Amino acid sequence: MWSYRRTLVIGFILMVINRLSGFVLPGTSKWLIDEVIGNNQMDLLLPLALMAVGATIIQAGTSYLLSNVIGIAAQKAIMEMRQRIHEHVIHLPARFFERHKSGELISRVMSDAEGIRNLTGTGIVMLVGGVVTAILALVILFVLYWQLTLIICVILATFGGFMAYAFRALRPIFRERQKIRSEVTGTLGETLGGIWLVKAYGAENREQGKFNDGVVRLFRLISKTIRGTSGTVALGTVLVGGIGALMIILGGRAITEGVLTLGDFVMYLFVVGVMVAPIIQMAMVGTQVSEAFAGLDRIHDLMAEIREDEDDDQRKAVKEICGDVVLEDVHFRYDETVPVIQGVSLHASKGTTTALVGPSGSGKSTLISMVMGFNQPQQGRVLIDGRDLATLKLSDYRRYLGVVMQENFLFDGTIADNIGYAKPDSSRSEIETASRIANAHGFIQHFPDAYDTVVGERGVKLSGGQRQRISIARAILANSRILVLDEATSNLDTESEALIQEGFKNLREGRTTFVIAHRLSTIRSADQILVLEGGRIIEQGSHAALYHMGGRYRELYDQQHSYEKDLYVNPGEDPLR
Repeated sequence: MWSYRRTLVIGFILMVINRLSGFVLPGTSKWLIDEVIGNNQMDLLLPLALMAVGATIIQAGTSYLLSNVIGIAAQKAIMEMRQRIHEHVIHLPARFFERHKSGELISRVMSDAEGIRNLTGTGIVMLVGGVVTAILALVILFVLYWQLTLIICVILATFGGFMAYAFRALRPIFRERQKIRSEVTGTLGETLGGIWLVKAYGAENREQGKFNDGVVRLFRLISKTIRGTSGTVALGTVLVGGIGALMIILGGRAITEGVLTLGDFVMYLFVVGVMVAPIIQMAMVGTQVSEAFAGLDRIHDLMAEIREDEDDDQRKAVKEICGDVVLEDVHFRYDETVPVIQGVSLHASKGTTTALVGPSGSGKSTLISMVMGFNQPQQGRVLIDGRDLATLKLSDYRRYLGVVMQENFLFDGTIADNIGYAKPDSSRSEIETASRIANAHGFIQHFPDAYDTVVGERGVKLSGGQRQRISIARAILANSRILVLDEATSNLDTESEALIQEGFKNLREGRTTFVIAHRLSTIRSADQILVLEGGRIIEQGSHAALYHMGGRYRELYDQQHSYEKDLYVNPGEDPLR
């Protein structure tokens, strides 16, 4: 609200002019009845009519300006809030996204910010406008007939106390309602994202049941807020009826006793209407403001999450990276009871390839995530060219990273856009060169639109192997100093894998490469192989040395080699080649 204080001041000025012009018509009614009709002063008729017309034009004009000035400012505030939330969310640590569904975060960015319009827009102006109008009306009413006005004040104070209680009671319900809406949105996004899996297992009814449960809970909360809001409005309607009955009884007596003229009474009626209408409106706006605060509570919780670049200003800039990576006795755990990495130390010299092998859950991906700066070790250090990664600007450091992840995520754009994502200013020639190294150029050229082919959401129009080769081309184009290949060839057939391995051999030259691979035949040329189990390095060495050692690596290799031989590998292959 403070950011939009100038706009709000303009809005309040327009609102005051609007509300003051609303008192002209009640004022002219007294003169019309008492002077024009009562005293036959017909010369006042035209001026009174012109005053009424002028006040109406002013009211219409200020209403129009108010809606435009404040309404547009509110939408701008929503836009800026969404930008702030989005900018904050995408800079949160990777662990945050492991705890929250993407659909839930989408709801927070898009829906929770909507409530701001009731604070920087017409909502707050109408609320304050209602208060100003009520105060001005009360002053006039006290001047006209203070006895009746005093009784009306007692009724309004009772109504105000009820409104305050209702707003306090509704706020947590609004907060819970928005929370449930986010959860339902998250569930829906998850279902649609995994629709092929849902269909494959015939789980449509199961997913429908989960969605139904969510929307039923949402419906119940919405019903509560509707009952609360409508109850407040209903009480306001009763209030109007009660005030009307009082005016009939007390006002009628005041006229007969000569305390009020007929014109005074008609004016009193009009002013009461001018006062009560915005009070009823305030009840509606009040619930909207309460809903806005509930959304802001959730936004505040989200913005309180610590960004991974929180202290980047105090970190050292990274102008160049050679690629020498050292892990010194690093420990990491996701919670207090489950250690994931336990005292791992390794040295990956510039330009070398380090392969990580081991069973699922052994800590391979977590170890790599620390090299990429996604997770910080709770103990120990990650050194890049002898400098502690925790002291380097992450935004600078990651410019030197190239990554091919297991998921092979593609954006809903063209093939060229996805390959060029790592280097936005790349030329088409550079994109094609990277595609050839990744053995992707051939199948891309077979599409009618070639590199301009739209791949669909998450690359749904491509096969798993095609998506993987595009991801590899993207990493090649990045021209990084540190390259991470996380199961980079897991979705490729044997022929494509052989072609890409040659490309990788050229790509790895001069780059420090980390490879995670379950297919051990793909890492025989690695400079060092680390065997992880239970978050520890249990064996370390070259392929030949580890094979001769006859330990865990030999066991894993022989098991896999035997399986692959049965499927498609040449039985005469030399395991030490």
